[in-house]
Amino acid sequence: LLMKRKLFLYNFKNLRFAKGRRETYLCYVVKRRDSATSCSLDFGYLRNQMGCHVEVLFLRYISAWDLDPGRCYRITWFTSWSPCYDCAQHVANFLRAYPNLTLRIFTARLYFCEDRKAEPEGLRRLHKAGAQIAIMTFKDYFYCWNTFVENREKTFKGWEGLHENSVHLSRKLRRILLPLYEVDDLRDAFKTLGL
Repeated sequence: LLMKRKLFLYNFKNLRFAKGRRETYLCYVVKRRDSATSCSLDFGYLRNQMGCHVEVLFLRYISAWDLDPGRCYRITWFTSWSPCYDCAQHVANFLRAYPNLTLRIFTARLYFCEDRKAEPEGLRRLHKAGAQIAIMTFKDYFYCWNTFVENREKTFKGWEGLHENSVHLSRKLRRILLPLYEVDDLRDAFKTLGL
């Protein structure tokens, strides 16, 4: 089942202020890695359902697979919002329970709740648990368009501001994920320079 074009464009557009976009969509690819090759096992998309966040829905879905602990799996997510603090905790715990599984998350936008310190801490913990987290770029949107969207063979065309917003959000994410000791080192360096 593929996502409708308008649904994808509305929910994944990397606007700096995305008011009214309350649902999170998650496009996923699950691969089993056998030495140098990988075999695609499944792909699709999910969205929040009746008060249950999409990340938790995916964890329930993949937990039912009875993954072979002797094999390596790689999961790639493309999400319309980064995980909230609680979901980041659930995913981090899941990754610790399944050391044979790697997770890459490409997100269109960074989610921040009223407590603006909780979500960054959740992302840091998720990153520390082994998840690779990045902001979606044109290349990722192009891949999603051709993999998850009912595009009727229309070529993906980026919107005005896609690149600039990706760069802005990537810098913001990098600051969030930067280890605190590096931030302190930078502060000391700026202080030494009188800045």
